[in-house]
Amino acid sequence: MDRFLKKRMPIEFYLGVVILAMVLFFSATTDQFFTLRNILDLTEGYAVSGIFALGLFVVLVTGGIDISFAAVASVVQYAVASLLLGGYIDGALQSIVLALIFGVFCGLFNAVLIYYLNLVSIIITISVQSLLFGILMWLTNGRSIYDLPVWWTTQHEIFPFSIGDETYQIGLPFLLMLALTFITWLILNKTNLGRQLYAVGGNQESARRVGIRVGLIHLFAYGYLGAAAAIGGLVQVYRMGEVVPNALVGGELDVLAATVLGGASLTGGKGTVIGTLMGVFLIGILKNGLNLIGISSYFMNIVIGIVIVIAISITHYKKRKETNVGFA
Repeated sequence: MDRFLKKRMPIEFYLGVVILAMVLFFSATTDQFFTLRNILDLTEGYAVSGIFALGLFVVLVTGGIDISFAAVASVVQYAVASLLLGGYIDGALQSIVLALIFGVFCGLFNAVLIYYLNLVSIIITISVQSLLFGILMWLTNGRSIYDLPVWWTTQHEIFPFSIGDETYQIGLPFLLMLALTFITWLILNKTNLGRQLYAVGGNQESARRVGIRVGLIHLFAYGYLGAAAAIGGLVQVYRMGEVVPNALVGGELDVLAATVLGGASLTGGKGTVIGTLMGVFLIGILKNGLNLIGISSYFMNIVIGIVIVIAISITHYKKRKETNVGFA
């Protein structure tokens, strides 16, 4: 019995308990929550956040942090849309490739500044976010783009099915998020690169001593987040049918809180892909449920702030405790 009590359960177990409790609570308080339509809308609505969170998780694993992904996604979608309408590029393939190139470039730019110039990651990425978003709004005057190619905005029917008189389908954004989830899980859990990412986050100096090229690991992590930001930006346009330059910026803390809730450590070396997604949908369920029962959406900002403060406090406490043990 004592052995069972002392055994540490994985973070996914506790997340599952919390998610189940929230589902039961909101199902009991409103009949609009536990419906197939609402569940499918929820999965599609938070697919972009999930894509961002997967990229951010890879950076957090290495011990870094990047807040600029929403600004990168905004610039990518606006640039691609402008080039398409200007006739400089044509078709989905060219657009996706260009978006990925630009996203990866932004990630590599952050990595170079952070690692090779030894600058504080959160300060640099907040600055890059402000720079990119400021340039975007200045050049566009905040104008949205509506006249987009059909291939980008047409809602494709994927796995359509009917129950009674209602027709449903699994959304493309959700399927893309699942695909990126599998890729991220594969990299982190089944490759030597994944082991190196965790090693760098666990102890960067020790990783360097055993021959891991720490600089390249940081380049990969930030470049991966840049690619995820580009994908998320394109998916957001697909969902909304338009490019709104300020639609994504402002939700970075939601993504960070979800990733930390999923077990990622702000000091690196910890967390799982499944936990990250569970964190995203925990935030999504909470926001959706509060909205349906009539609670102000502004209340959610309080919850997000509390989550981040608690996460930082716990991380700092654990790090100080480990340091004290090491010197004992």
